[in-house]
Amino acid sequence: MALTRIGLAGLAVMGQNLALNIAEKGFPISVYNRTTSKVDETVQRAKAEGNLPVYGFHDPASFVKSIQKPRVVIMLVKAGAPVDQTIATLAAHLEQGDCIIDGGNEWYENTERREKAMEERGLLYLGMVVSGGEEGARNGPSLMPGGSFEAYKYVKDIVLKVAAQVPDSGPCVTYIGKGGSGNFVKMVHNGIEYGDMQLISEAYDVLKFVGKLTNSELHQVFSEWNKGELLSFLIEITADIFGIKDEHGDGYLVDKVLDKTGMKGTGKWTVQQAAELSVAAPTIEASLDSRFLSGLKDERVEASKIFQGDYYSTGSPVDKAQLVEDVRQALYASKICSYAQGMNIIKAKSAEKGWGLNLGELARIWKGGCIIRAIFLDRIKKAYDRNPGLASLLVDPEFAQEIMDRQAAWRRVVCLAINNGVSTPGMSASLAYFDSYRRDRLPANLVQAQRDYFGAHTYERVDMPGSFHTEWFKIARNISNN
Repeated sequence: MALTRIGLAGLAVMGQNLALNIAEKGFPISVYNRTTSKVDETVQRAKAEGNLPVYGFHDPASFVKSIQKPRVVIMLVKAGAPVDQTIATLAAHLEQGDCIIDGGNEWYENTERREKAMEERGLLYLGMVVSGGEEGARNGPSLMPGGSFEAYKYVKDIVLKVAAQVPDSGPCVTYIGKGGSGNFVKMVHNGIEYGDMQLISEAYDVLKFVGKLTNSELHQVFSEWNKGELLSFLIEITADIFGIKDEHGDGYLVDKVLDKTGMKGTGKWTVQQAAELSVAAPTIEASLDSRFLSGLKDERVEASKIFQGDYYSTGSPVDKAQLVEDVRQALYASKICSYAQGMNIIKAKSAEKGWGLNLGELARIWKGGCIIRAIFLDRIKKAYDRNPGLASLLVDPEFAQEIMDRQAAWRRVVCLAINNGVSTPGMSASLAYFDSYRRDRLPANLVQAQRDYFGAHTYERVDMPGSFHTEWFKIARNISNN
């Protein structure tokens, strides 16, 4: 057998699908998995899906030897210790100049640690997250490689063909930057995804429980939204969900799904990083808190018995058509805020680490293959093309005008939800974020005065330079005594 172009270790569904994608694009690939039945399964799939050039190996030594030099091996295994174990298995058979690529969702500092350790052994290392789930891995993912640029050059010809292809935009892959930048960018991508999903769920909640829209009407609304400025994968699948009947009983399946949302950790990492970087990300934070609250199902059931009541303030009927349009506008405006927060996290980390990340290019590679793919991202790319140093998406002239045009509807939706006792933490947080950002003076002056009062933390003044401390307690006592 001739040597293959690349190898892949880790043959769960994501690994299998990526291997088949690579082979389908004309690159012979060797595959290996610790559980050998997965190897045989992958080879059988390759035969069934068009006699694709996939070659299976049951032991790591023969697997590595089957790949042409300099050897490149992609790992798709569970993050954490399994990655280190797989690296140890592979590295024992690799030679100087060979390359290991981690395709999983990994904590960015782990990638930096491993890159340094591999460099000491003469090996190259790349963290290249594969985004888009099982379907993306098979038919074209968004790829976010970060780490050794030399390693990226080894696989550039492959990833340019394997990635999702977007007309007038190109393949959804680019060299992100040094160190763990690829993993960090994918982490924030997932945080933005949390925000997107939360905002869509709130739009559904308001339309269903305030507007009384049926699932059939919701299917029509979201299908229509997917033809305009909200066109995206998440809006598309939401429309699909509302159209699916329950095969095990009456009604629609969505109504039978337990209201507890799972998570794998990248949203939490995003919020933690936002806090570490002192970047406000209230929409993403609200989406995480909402998942935590959803997990308190039993407590919420008991609380619902205690806090019963009619929260509707006016009793007047809701104009469905107007509500649908208002919610659409509120969703879009909130979405701008969520993406602005995510991009600000990436920008702050890039500055801290010296990565020099291109935010417009990140928006471009998210336009296809990944979960947050949307027509909206083209607008973001253009905003950063116009001004690479843009302080926030909110102040881009086009986005600023769009928010101004939509803020009346946005405020109506949030107020309506509040008066009906329907929680909209993402939309409310987005609106509060916008209102805070647009004001030239906030009540932070009082908070800083309080800090100086009890902790002598000092304060600055608006009318003169310098740092000041006031004996607030003594002055207040003197005033009260007089």
